[in-house]
Amino acid sequence: MKHKVALASGIAAVTVAGSLALTMPDGNAATSPAAETAPATAAAVPTAVATSRATTSAAALVAKKPKLFFKSGHDQLVKRQVVSQSGLQYVSYTRSYQGLPVEGGDAVVVTDANGAVLGNYVAQDQALSVGTKAKISAAAAVRTARKQLAKVDSADRGTLKVVAREAGVLAYEVVLDGRKRVDGALVPSHLHVFVDAGTGKVISDLTRDDVVDAAGHGAYYGDVTINTTNSGGRFTMSDPARPGLQCGGQNGAAFTSTTDTWGTGNATDLVTGCVDAMYTVTQEWNMLRDWLGRDGIDGNGRAFPIRLGLDDVNAFWNGSRVEIGHSSDNRRLLTVMDVLGHEFGHAINQFTPGGSSSGNEAGGLNESTGDIFGALTEFFANDARDPGDYTVGEMANLAGSGPIRNMADPSKLGDPNCFSSAIPSTEVHAAAGPQNHWFYLLAEGSRPTNGQPASPTCNNSTVTGLGIQKAGKIYMATLMRKTSGWTHAKARAASVAAAAQLFGNGTECATVKAAWNAVSVPAAAGEPSCTGGSTTSPSATASPTATATPTATSSPTGAPSGDCQAGFSSHDSGAVAAGATAVTGTFTAGSGRHTACLAGPAGADFDLYLDKSVNGRWTNVARSTGETARENLTYTGTAGSYRYRVVSYAGSGNAVLGWNLPG
Repeated sequence: MKHKVALASGIAAVTVAGSLALTMPDGNAATSPAAETAPATAAAVPTAVATSRATTSAAALVAKKPKLFFKSGHDQLVKRQVVSQSGLQYVSYTRSYQGLPVEGGDAVVVTDANGAVLGNYVAQDQALSVGTKAKISAAAAVRTARKQLAKVDSADRGTLKVVAREAGVLAYEVVLDGRKRVDGALVPSHLHVFVDAGTGKVISDLTRDDVVDAAGHGAYYGDVTINTTNSGGRFTMSDPARPGLQCGGQNGAAFTSTTDTWGTGNATDLVTGCVDAMYTVTQEWNMLRDWLGRDGIDGNGRAFPIRLGLDDVNAFWNGSRVEIGHSSDNRRLLTVMDVLGHEFGHAINQFTPGGSSSGNEAGGLNESTGDIFGALTEFFANDARDPGDYTVGEMANLAGSGPIRNMADPSKLGDPNCFSSAIPSTEVHAAAGPQNHWFYLLAEGSRPTNGQPASPTCNNSTVTGLGIQKAGKIYMATLMRKTSGWTHAKARAASVAAAAQLFGNGTECATVKAAWNAVSVPAAAGEPSCTGGSTTSPSATASPTATATPTATSSPTGAPSGDCQAGFSSHDSGAVAAGATAVTGTFTAGSGRHTACLAGPAGADFDLYLDKSVNGRWTNVARSTGETARENLTYTGTAGSYRYRVVSYAGSGNAVLGWNLPG
């Protein structure tokens, strides 16, 4: 069925026939907690003025407090952008080291509308000190990288970078387009491969694919309204009110027509599929604006193109556009709310500070982000043909088993409800479970009274939800504090700060904490106190969390080195050169409380780190980074292999380290 409407001012508000579509399943925050305050009150400040004030304040903070950003004398922090949302300003930075770009060196400064700094978030946790001369050529790195895909269509020349891992690793980043093999099938890939410039080996945990598979459901939307463009009587499926949003085929061009009539209602018709897609992204754009205070998908007033006609049972975000394929029986296009909301959710994740990170834990948080924005879009659209819900893929029913994820109770579909040390090695769609569960509890609570299902908690507590709009606002502000190397612990710390800054240290802040506690993500050091009271009713037998709570503290005093020997069962000492790192031997510890004391020379600035071996790689679990050579650290953790690192941020000399094991 076709419908014609009049064109007004070159922008067509078009009533068109929708389609039925079906989807396939998907084939380090460092903060200044003392500055986390109540929300800004200067709502009347013009955005341009607030942005200017934020830029000035952030630059002053970087200049006056370089240690907050682990900035060495060879670093340069460059402002990337300033985004204004809900009265807060987010100034994001990229980093270079001796002229080379730094992977994982990003940072964010948060201010209110008057430019007062509310907090800072930094991806890396120590200053860089690494040579910049590669031992292998870029061509050799490209040859190694190409082996990571089954089929390579193109590869760039490789970019020499510094990876912000401990003191730094020199590596080539090689970007490949092609196909990877998944379950015997070749699927599209836009792969970032990092090759160690010293050893020539792939740094596997940094490998990142921008192609993120879809997971959603289809619905018949019927007659909907979209915007198109008229130029000299030629109509184009491009939305002038939402720059960048257009829909077309695989050649990259938007569909055009000599009449302003679109779609046949046929579920396999590409133009009809674009009607559904444009309608959905319009709803998501409006939700971001009206509910979350965000200007467009990228935060700066732009969206991204959609291409239909992909000859795959798939849909994905590839880093610059959304690609849409078809259902397994080839009878439907995957152009509906869960799919598009989810895919553009990946775009939002990429176009917030820190971008998209590698690894299964960050990948799970990214998949959860897609699910969250899919749910937010459904609830905002309030379309009776596809009502808002917290299940993913319920109408696709591809294998006759209904939805593929359940945010209220992920365990019903085999995904983890609770965070644990297994999450970093869990497949990314399953790893979405804990944050999906957290968002549901934040929005609806564990015992909703509005018809939504009850949700079990991992600590047997009762959580009272805030409603999906307020939960979405908090989550959007959480993403604006994101840095590369995103983890559940960092997401928790950022979300508590976001709630405190948006709504004050009251009920909202306490509910964010309660929801994280309810999915076993423990508290981070320095969280706001949330004086509004608790929204949980914990049972007497709450289940223990699977990870530890870092409670590192530093002391400004310069106590003698003997203080770090008496009372400590283990000791180490030696000289630490300026900018260098000294590492203890590996030791095994049971679960419980670690304590440590570091004393270095007067006038130096030494930092203390406690690392744990996780999945074969050293991971920092606690640190004390004051501005003197004296540091004290406490940490409650699980059993495993550990080590201490002493890092000279400035100065050199002998250091004494004493520590006690748990028990």
